[in-house]
Amino acid sequence: MICLIARFVVSTLSKGVKVPITCKIRIFADLDKTIRYAKMLESAGCSMLTVHGRTKEQKGPLTGIADWSYVKAVRNAIKIPLISNGNIQCIQDLNRCIEETQVQGVMSAEGNLYNPAIFLGENPPAWEPALKYLDLVDIYPCPTSFVRGHLFKLFHHVLAIPNNNNLRIQLGAANTMGDFKKIVTHLREMYICYHEGREKWELTTEEGTENLILPPWLCQSYVRSPPEEHLQKTAVDNCNEHKRHYEDSDGNPISRKRMKKLRRIARRPEKPEMLASRSLERCSLCANPLGSKCEYKLCKKCCKDKCFTENLDCEGHRILVKTRREMAQYFSKKRSDTDAVTCVS
Repeated sequence: MICLIARFVVSTLSKGVKVPITCKIRIFADLDKTIRYAKMLESAGCSMLTVHGRTKEQKGPLTGIADWSYVKAVRNAIKIPLISNGNIQCIQDLNRCIEETQVQGVMSAEGNLYNPAIFLGENPPAWEPALKYLDLVDIYPCPTSFVRGHLFKLFHHVLAIPNNNNLRIQLGAANTMGDFKKIVTHLREMYICYHEGREKWELTTEEGTENLILPPWLCQSYVRSPPEEHLQKTAVDNCNEHKRHYEDSDGNPISRKRMKKLRRIARRPEKPEMLASRSLERCSLCANPLGSKCEYKLCKKCCKDKCFTENLDCEGHRILVKTRREMAQYFSKKRSDTDAVTCVS
């Protein structure tokens, strides 16, 4: 069923638009099925294919190693350009991937987030791309959660050092561009003396620094633990689950969910007050909580009624009454014009 839908979508697009159609897939556990799927996309009109050498189950702690042999097999089976994805953590990996798979190009997703200069073969100090990124955010604003996520990746190795735990907490609680720039500037001031050689960086055995080839302030890929370690840890946690008892600061028994929430609050002390104040905001037409992104300061139900009655859109609730009505009128007029031309003919 999925193959039929994919064939229909790619075929329809390739016939209906002038630009080339590209696709990206993950491999199946079965090599033959992977090759058949790639050939199907090629025959449907795909002009360039990207193959991620992992299955759909290989995500998060179960990521593991991408299988380039599958990518090479697909390369040998199709005629359109092929892009390989997976296992790219440095420029040397890129060259090795092209040599082993004979693909026309390589893409990087996660590696590029930790080191934006990965395709240049460079490892700049993390504050350089971070400050450039923040300058771009000033020009092209985005949600602060996006900014926070990018900075956590750029400074991943620095923030993993126990002595920088307070900075990690501050970054997790930051909500303004001023906060983000202040933290990045502070990290730059802490480590630029080592980067410029004015002081000697002494490697320690502290957690997060003992196995690094590069100093922690340089942009570098994040190496995940093998899936086997995660599965072993999960099995141990499951075995010990029934033995765990959680208590609050007064010694009262609490649930595991409540304990997780208390720990989260302790890690981000600036968050609770903000969350408490937001919980008091109510819809201006009823007693329900208002949508945090609603343009009209209403709950979803009241917003939907307002948009339907007054012919409006609300991007925050994704209620697009006005847009859909305009599209309906446009296509209705287009069909009428087509029918009129047909009748004249």
